[in-house]
Amino acid sequence: MRVLVTAATRHEATAELAAAIAAALERRGIDAEARPIGEIGEVGGYDAVVLGSAVYVGRWLREARRFAERNAATLATMPVWLFSSGPVGPGGESGSADADTLAELTGAREHRVFAGRIDRARLGLSERFVVRLVRAPARDDRDWAAVERFAADIAYALADDDGALALRHTAGLRAST
Repeated sequence: MRVLVTAATRHEATAELAAAIAAALERRGIDAEARPIGEIGEVGGYDAVVLGSAVYVGRWLREARRFAERNAATLATMPVWLFSSGPVGPGGESGSADADTLAELTGAREHRVFAGRIDRARLGLSERFVVRLVRAPARDDRDWAAVERFAADIAYALADDDGALALRHTAGLRAST
């Protein structure tokens, strides 16, 4: 089972979530690799995909939306999970406006939302202005235990899928003899 974990990110916080998910899957014996979304052309060489995006102004980043649209036909034929990384503070785990549409488009089994990180040193001038305007605190609210649980749930589902395939294959062999 080969799993691609990729995400659109502006300031690396969401990429760090993707890397943590891939590492947690690897610890569970799954061949998983975290790759930057811009480096991926086709997803056909993978058995499953975990796709994420930072959420800005309630939407996934354009790069992630385009990736899902471009690969929708292939993604719909394999296990897919989505995750969003959002703002910090109270309500930091609110979803994105387009997550339901992307889940339907890709046939995703689940969408998880994780709070995000604001590191003012990484922000551009306009982003710093917005952060100051809304009085968003500079902090890291990512819940690494929740990320680990998400990866564990994915690993469990993939193992269950493999077991079901093995049972169907075995049953098919018995039926043909």
